[in-house]
Amino acid sequence: MATTTTTTADASPNFQSHHHHHHQPATVTATALPSHDGLEFWQFMVSGSIAGCVEHTAMFPIDTLKTRMQAIGSSPSSQLVGVSQAFRSVVKLEGLIGLYRGIGAMVLGAGPAHAVYFSVYELCKERFSNGNPNNSAAHAVSGVFATVASDAVITPMDMVKQRLQLRSSPYKGVMDCVRRVVRDEGVGAFYASYRTTVLMNAPFTAVHFATYEAAKRGLMEVSPESVADERLVVHATAGAAAGALAAAVTTPLDVAKTQLQCQGVCGCDRFSNSSIKEVIRSIVKKDGYAGLIRGWKPRMLFHAPAAAICWSTYEASKSFFQDINGSGSHGS
Repeated sequence: MATTTTTTADASPNFQSHHHHHHQPATVTATALPSHDGLEFWQFMVSGSIAGCVEHTAMFPIDTLKTRMQAIGSSPSSQLVGVSQAFRSVVKLEGLIGLYRGIGAMVLGAGPAHAVYFSVYELCKERFSNGNPNNSAAHAVSGVFATVASDAVITPMDMVKQRLQLRSSPYKGVMDCVRRVVRDEGVGAFYASYRTTVLMNAPFTAVHFATYEAAKRGLMEVSPESVADERLVVHATAGAAAGALAAAVTTPLDVAKTQLQCQGVCGCDRFSNSSIKEVIRSIVKKDGYAGLIRGWKPRMLFHAPAAAICWSTYEASKSFFQDINGSGSHGS
């Protein structure tokens, strides 16, 4: 039975089965298949990439606002822009479509990156947790490994996405941006912010998972009897709390990442090397410490629902596959 109990870190370590109506199929599959959670490896990848695409597409307009707020530090006219102000100016000048510029790059990057993320996460968690589903250190470490792997996949596309999101972006689309960056700045430009991204996402992930676990345990203690019916609510609430806290803590690094990815485009500053210290120093010199938390509101607005959407979709896809595996192994 051990196999079924070790659900995703963030999924429910304390539930025996994913669907309370489906005890038999879940148990049978878990024992019949040597795979973790009664799921095949590719099914984790599919669940992960569905979750990634749904989450990012739903939250994309808020992400665009954040990028703009973080990238504008260079022009003095636009010092302190609020979220609603940023929103109004985009819609007024470019229409609603302006909020979705660069979404193609995001889908190209987010699908594969989330597939890598969740698969690495599941593999590491199985390896590190030594059969103890409540081992939160293992969850945090697995999260960090998953992050480093998926960042390598998403960073180039994230850079393209952020450049397309800028106001009056000079690029026509994803391919145009890729071609021109390779021509003018070399392939290295795609990875200029990789170090910053990993440095930002590693603590982000650790805070995220620790909060997620704590919030989930808290919610389960509040109403243990209704847990089976409210699994989605529990995942969503715990995910949202985790996402918001982790996002707030890591905003300064996120500002540095945006500046590195957008350097030299639309009046953003250029940096001689991609050292985080240099970027942060130049932001503080120009805008004071307030410059480091630019865009924290849309960042929290983005990550709370995004985490909720992501975990819930991931869980839903997993239980869908578990049902299929379950009915398959019954020959029905």
